[in-house]
Amino acid sequence: MPMKLVSLNVGLPREVVWHGINVTTGIFKQPVEGRVALRELNLDGDRQADLTVHGGAKKAVYCYPLGHYDYWKKQLPARDLPLGIFGENFTIDFGGSTGAPEDTIHIGDRFSVGSAEVVVTQPRLPCYKLGVRFQMDDMVKRFLASRRSGFYLAVLREGEVGVGDEMKQIGRDPSAVPISEISRLYGEKRFSDSDMRVLDRALQVQALPESWKEYFRERMGRAAAGV
Repeated sequence: MPMKLVSLNVGLPREVVWHGINVTTGIFKQPVEGRVALRELNLDGDRQADLTVHGGAKKAVYCYPLGHYDYWKKQLPARDLPLGIFGENFTIDFGGSTGAPEDTIHIGDRFSVGSAEVVVTQPRLPCYKLGVRFQMDDMVKRFLASRRSGFYLAVLREGEVGVGDEMKQIGRDPSAVPISEISRLYGEKRFSDSDMRVLDRALQVQALPESWKEYFRERMGRAAAGV
């Protein structure tokens, strides 16, 4: 599947007012030109405001598919939607592929982009700051319901990236669990036998963060106990 970086977006934390409260957030990203250094923790010129819930090596880069913008333009017709508004670092064009990219991108998939190498680690679970960015109380709920999560990357080899770079797949984890399945299973109230088999596979994927594995292990234990 041809994948190309069509917008490279970075931003430093800023303070905004939300419901009368000052909030510091790094979700405001702006497209930048030229080539940018991609390091283990982030892109040059980019930073997260709260590293307890964002950022870190497993969330060095947030990717969002360009095709999802068409959906949101229909959902939010009065809204200006510049690239980067979802807080993504990479806006990615998946070319002529059909279906949701989250169904075809797997945890542990490895890509080269520019002179860097990256690996897919997890889907996005948005916090309230997505609502702050859109100035909409229901934006997090709408985002989750859309099943258009995008995904995070960890950096395996630092390098430089820029608009126009192709993301070339160079490896896949043998467990091959799609991003969309991880998102779905996170929200499932009960696990079927097939769900449990998928989770068994997911727990074998080295790239999936330990926090996700702990969550699923706890849920699987309760399901096995009939709780």
